[in-house]
Amino acid sequence: MQRNIGSLFHSKGSTVTLVDLVIALALLQYLVFSMAVGRARGKFGVQAPAVSGHPDFEQYLRVQQNTLECLIIVIPSMWLFARYVSEPWAAGLGAAYLLGRVMYFLGYTKAAEKRAAGYGVTALAMMALLIGSLVGIVLALLRA
Repeated sequence: MQRNIGSLFHSKGSTVTLVDLVIALALLQYLVFSMAVGRARGKFGVQAPAVSGHPDFEQYLRVQQNTLECLIIVIPSMWLFARYVSEPWAAGLGAAYLLGRVMYFLGYTKAAEKRAAGYGVTALAMMALLIGSLVGIVLALLRA
C-alpha cells in the first residue's frame, strides 16, 4: 500500500489548506528576517546583547521586531477568517500580508522613510483579516 507524505503527519479526515501554507511561509519569512538581523549585526559591528548602535542595524532589527508584533495578529486572524468567512480569501489576504512584509523589509532597510508602502499593505491585510473574522463570528453567533 502506497502512502503519501501527508499521511505521515495528518490523521484520517484532516485536510491541509492554503492557509496552512501561508502561515508556514509567514513563519519562514520571520526566520529569514531574524537571520538578516544577525548578518546586519556583524556587518555594522553591533555586538550582542546590544540592540542599538548603528542606525542601519537598528532598521533591520526594527523590521524583525515589527514582523513579530504583526504575527500575533495575522496568524490567529487567518485561522478565524478561514473558519468563519472563506479559506481562499484568508490565504489570499495572508499572501498580501507576506508581500507587504517584503515591501516593508526592502524599504525600511534602505531608508526608514521608505517603509510606509509596505506597512500600508501589511496593515490593510491584517485589518481585513481581523475585521472580517469578527464579522464572520458575529454572524455565526446570530445564526446559532
